[in-house]
Amino acid sequence: MPGRSGFVVITSITRDVITLGVDMRSATVNDRFGELVERAGGVPIYADHHAAPGALAAQVDAVVINGGGDVAPERYGAMRHPRTYGVQERRDRFEIELVRAAADRGVPVLGVCRGIQLVNVALGGTLVQHVPDAVGRDHMCDDAWDRRVHEVVLAPGSRLAALYGSDRLEVNSVHHQAVDRPGPGLRVTATAPDGTVEGIESEDGRILGVQWHPELLAEPAAWEHLPLFRWLLVAGDHGPPRSPGA
Repeated sequence: MPGRSGFVVITSITRDVITLGVDMRSATVNDRFGELVERAGGVPIYADHHAAPGALAAQVDAVVINGGGDVAPERYGAMRHPRTYGVQERRDRFEIELVRAAADRGVPVLGVCRGIQLVNVALGGTLVQHVPDAVGRDHMCDDAWDRRVHEVVLAPGSRLAALYGSDRLEVNSVHHQAVDRPGPGLRVTATAPDGTVEGIESEDGRILGVQWHPELLAEPAAWEHLPLFRWLLVAGDHGPPRSPGA
């Protein structure tokens, strides 16, 4: 990747962590994310809502929007469902602005689990707030978070199908929300057998979202998802030029 640094920013999850016997507010990222980026040839860096989204998008080569709690339904004009939980307004605002800034600059974005949902909302889409209400079955298989639990079908001709070299994939499933209406410029390219949206991608080829968690899968299954992270490091090479000094 001549002339590119390969810096991949991964957004962090803010949660309470016991440190030195004290309950401290901390920003965390699953260590496997860093390993996936490093194995793909990139340099992982982590950021939370204290970073300026525009400045961050101007300095990195790719963005990963992490998992976590639900996106505020008010962001896409919906009433809050009783099962909606874990909303963090500052994180929503930071990540939405980061996705939009990255999209404006042609910086590749990968959304993972909550990340696919956040990306869709950031770009004008809506969400299913509680999947069992829509399909009659639970997708929150948290007792098997590191194992493949169901199949997804990848759309023929999609970037996801090309990256995985297949039209079918077995994935883990740790979510209770999902993409409903894709935002303008996005299309659904992966679905579960019950029709739940499992993957989206942009028409310009610089945004991908997956509902599964590559970073949580046990070895060696986790490494089957390296193509996603290799894609991050090359997708921006054909984007618009960076502004002078960026």
